[in-house]
Parts: sequence; C-alpha cells; structure tokens
Amino acid sequence: MVGAGHNGLVAACYLAQAGRDVLVLEALDRPGGGARTEERPRLPGYRFDLHSVAHNIINMTSIPAELDLADAGLEYLEMDPFSVAVHADGRRVRFHRSIDATVDSIAEIDRAEADAYRAFMGASIPVVQAILPTVRGTRDVPARARGLWRALRHDPITTLRDALGPYDSLLRRWLPSDLTRGPVAAFAAHGGVGPMTPGGALFAYWQAAYHLFGQWHARGGSQGLTDALVRRLRSSGGELRCSARVARIETAGGRVAAVVTDGGERIAASEVVTAIDPKLALLELLDPPLGGAAGADLAAARRGNVVQAVIHVATTALPPYVNSRPGDWNGLQSYVDHVDDLSRAWAQAEAFELPDRIPLYAFTSSAIDGGLAPAGHHTVYLACPAAPAEIARGGWDANGARFIERSLDEVERRAPGFRDTIVGVAEWTPDWMHDDGGWPGAHPMHLDIALDQLGPLRPTRRLGSHRTPVSGLYISGAGTNPTGGIAGTPGRLAARALISDTKRR
Repeated sequence: MVGAGHNGLVAACYLAQAGRDVLVLEALDRPGGGARTEERPRLPGYRFDLHSVAHNIINMTSIPAELDLADAGLEYLEMDPFSVAVHADGRRVRFHRSIDATVDSIAEIDRAEADAYRAFMGASIPVVQAILPTVRGTRDVPARARGLWRALRHDPITTLRDALGPYDSLLRRWLPSDLTRGPVAAFAAHGGVGPMTPGGALFAYWQAAYHLFGQWHARGGSQGLTDALVRRLRSSGGELRCSARVARIETAGGRVAAVVTDGGERIAASEVVTAIDPKLALLELLDPPLGGAAGADLAAARRGNVVQAVIHVATTALPPYVNSRPGDWNGLQSYVDHVDDLSRAWAQAEAFELPDRIPLYAFTSSAIDGGLAPAGHHTVYLACPAAPAEIARGGWDANGARFIERSLDEVERRAPGFRDTIVGVAEWTPDWMHDDGGWPGAHPMHLDIALDQLGPLRPTRRLGSHRTPVSGLYISGAGTNPTGGIAGTPGRLAARALISDTKRR
C-alpha cells in the first residue's frame, strides 16, 4: 500500500482483515494525509484539523461498523446545527438536522423564504437518495431506483436541467434571496465546486444529505479517525511504515513486481494499491509510466487552480457573533453573504489572483470538543474555498499576510471584538499544502470535482474500477471512484477489487 491517508488505511484494514500480508508505506513522518490534527507552529496547546473537519460521507456508509472503529477508539460527535449563516448585517439562519427546526429558524426572518427552503429540500431529498448508492455501494440498487423515480416523476426534463446545471442557477430558481442562497452555496463550495460549474448543482442538492444523516466531528479531531484506522490495521496484522517515500513502482511482463523507496530499498510485491494522487502514481512513479489511451485519459484529467486555504486561530473565546445563541458554534459558520461574491472569488482564483473579497466559513470544533484547546480557550478554523493554488504576482510568500488580515477582518465584521481574543495565528495555505502536505497543486481532492470526474468516471472511465492495465496494480485515494473528502469508499472499493480478482485467479 502506497500512502497512509484515510483511504489508504481503510483499504489496508480491509485487506488485512481478509488475511492479506499488508505493508503501508507513507512518505511523511506521520499518517493521515488530510485527516490529521496537530499543534501548529507558535500555537502550543491548541490542536487543529489540518484540512478535513466534518466527517459526513463516511458516516453515510457502513465502513465504521465493518471495521469496528468504535472499538478502536473512534467516537463521533454530532454537529447540530450543522451550519449557521452569520450574515454581516446581523441576520442569523440556523440549519438544524431537523428540516422543521431549520424552516422555523428561517421563518423568524422571512416566512416565504422558509417555505421555499422546505420545497427545495423536498426536491433535493429524492436526488440525494438517487445518488447515495454511489457512496454506499451497488448493493442498494432498489433504493437508488426509487430515489431516481421520485426525483424524475413530476417533471423529468426540468429536474435533469437543474441537476446538470450550476448551483448558482439552481439556487436562484428555488430560493428567493441570499438569506439562504449564500449559506447553501458556502456548503456546496466546501465540496470544491464553484457556483458556475456545470453539474455543480448536485452539491447544492447535497444540502439535503446533512438533514438526512447529520454532520459529524471525530472526538480529538480528524486524527481520531486516523488513529482508529492505524489501531485496526495493526490489530489485524498489518504494518505501517512512515518516512518511507516511494520513488518507483516496478513492473515486469505487464505485472507489478515491486516498489522501491527513496532510500533504495526494493520491496517485492505481487499486488500494490496506491492511495495517492493517481497522476503521480501512474504517470510518474510507475516504471514504465502508464501509456496508451489509459495514460492519455489520465494525463487529461483536470486539476484547476482553485483550492482551499486555511487559517488556524487560537483564541481566548469563541467568536462573539452579534445575535448569537447557544449552539451557533457547533458546526460550519458561513460568512458568504452573496452567491455573487463567491462566483467572483472563484473566477479570480482561477485566474491566479487573490480574491478581492475573501469568501470564508469557520469551524470552532473546540465548542463541542474541549480537548482541542487549553481550558477556557478555543480553536477557530477559517477556510476560504476559493483560493488560488498559485498566485501570479508574488506567490503566497508575498500575499499570505494580506490573505490572513482580510480574513480576520471578515470575522471581525460579524463578531466585533474577535481580534481582541486572538492568541496566535498559523496559516495552512496552498504553499504549505504542497510542501508539507505533499499534495500536487495543493489539491486535497487530487483532481477537480466535476460531473465527468465523479463516480465511475473518476479519475477516468478506464480507471474507474480501481484496476489498472498493469496486473496487480490498483488505485485508491481522493482522486478515484467515487469522490474525494472523508469517505473511505475509494479505499474499500479498491480493496474489494483486489480481493475479488485474487479469488477469480
């Protein structure tokens, strides 16, 4: 196994439980990839999720139960409300797991908007139920068919138009104003898709999934998932080796033969699963590189310049939002007042520019998990979903400080006095993600999330089964079927493909 992100560890656990001799090689000195929780430079005593915070998709699957991760120490805490719209003008909308409670919150400001949101969720739930099996596996085909029928039965042409279009258009058709459009768009952007991206409407429909399944935080941060997977791997007989970067994957006669580390160690293997960027694995590490139509398809897979940038802020108090109520810090706190602001920021980031207006959302996990900060103190995770991986003028070295100040100003607008609570700040911007995280292009999803790069088309149609033209070589990770994020399904599917092929042989 190459790579000890959560997908690599999931695959390794399934393979070890199936009786395979498993060795996981990780380039960094610690496992977890984007699912790590650490103290940051200059902020001792405060532990921040480096990237992933909310673990949603994996909790829609049977993976935690199948691997008995609770027995390995994993505990999930529900974030409810799962999102709060913190508008700069003082208005608040609280998105609870309960649709009724959410509608009541919207109705405090606008009854017509509340009714429109209920109708939008009524249309969204069948769509989510239709696509859930791509997350849960193919065994639930009848449920998928029922969801598809419910989604299409009234006006199939209009539903298809909505699903294939951008979520900017979808939200404008369904929701009267940015009171709810803005925060729903912020959550859609959290998935790595811009408001004007064709097919991005699916990520706005996905709002219904949080009502159906909730939003979850691993106690101790994302590291709780990583640590539980490592314990399960070792209890099942598997081995994890960190600081073991793979330099080459050798083949012989059309079969995988070995992996060679940077240190020159050659490890013979009849099966190898890579859980890293598939382009890196198959076009750079594989010897010889993947060629033919499969190689050309993979080389053409897209990775744009829009990524996330994160700021970790240690504070003496939670952000003092105007008109706040208990629970407002439990989940995602949206600072996207207008969808247009998000669209402009996305376009500027794609053009290698730092956005003029920084779209932000926040997580304050210490509000429900006190072990992340010293007593009486808190962690504030600020994320911009529309940041440029590369900046044409000066790069992040010249623009990082400006990004941080603009972001803190955006919080201060909504929480006067926030700056007075700050103990320290640490950036996790794309330059850090590339250098320290080891993510090519600073892209945690490895490839863009788009309709033609999702599900069995991810990373390409020819590689969507997790198998490669090289016998014994399989791929997993955020850039493979079905999607990125904390899902675990790419890991499980890759392990199942390997086990199935072994049985067939």
